[in-house]
Amino acid sequence: MAGKPVLHYFDGRGRMEPIRWLLAAAGVEFEEKYLKTRDDLTRLRNDGSLMFEQVPMVEIDGMKLVQTKAILNYIAAKYNLYGKDMKERAIIDMYAEGVADLELMVLYYPYMPPGEKEEALAKIKDKARNRYFPAFEKVLKSHGQDYLVGNRLSRVDVSLAELLYLVEELDPSIMASFPLLKALRTRVSSLPTVKKFLQPGSQRKPFDDEKCVESVKKIFS
Repeated sequence: MAGKPVLHYFDGRGRMEPIRWLLAAAGVEFEEKYLKTRDDLTRLRNDGSLMFEQVPMVEIDGMKLVQTKAILNYIAAKYNLYGKDMKERAIIDMYAEGVADLELMVLYYPYMPPGEKEEALAKIKDKARNRYFPAFEKVLKSHGQDYLVGNRLSRVDVSLAELLYLVEELDPSIMASFPLLKALRTRVSSLPTVKKFLQPGSQRKPFDDEKCVESVKKIFS
């Protein structure tokens, strides 16, 4: 029996958080090895573990996978969260790219210089309210189904639910005009595997506070 996937990253959200969510949703237990110093990152680079000298990196099924989208797609395909055919996968990929566009803005927000945060937050709220959330609300309204693609859970439902939580942390009122998105988030959150992941003490990461930001800067700068 193959061992648990091992996630190599810092002890925070960043680009690894969508991977944690997807593994958790699939009911897959995983281990984490945290980078704590610059030397930890250098060691991974020097031993050939990081093809492009970047994390996140996930050890799974005898591979050392890098690049977030490649990791997410592999997990999705392995655990039947990637549509039933090529057309559905293309739609899932398209939707997932939209989620990622906004999510990266949110994940980078704690690391921005203090003088730029107010403008960045305003931009996040504007993009959420006027571009990304309306687009996904429209999809759900157009087919009236429980999930975004094929009326079954896929990786993009999990990623979107995660994104909704992230943005709501920054603006608790942001979801007021999107009832179908709220319903989707509730539906995904109620899945036993996700519900477990949302409980205190899980491997879900909290908002990257100042302590986390300083730690990350020491690793990567």
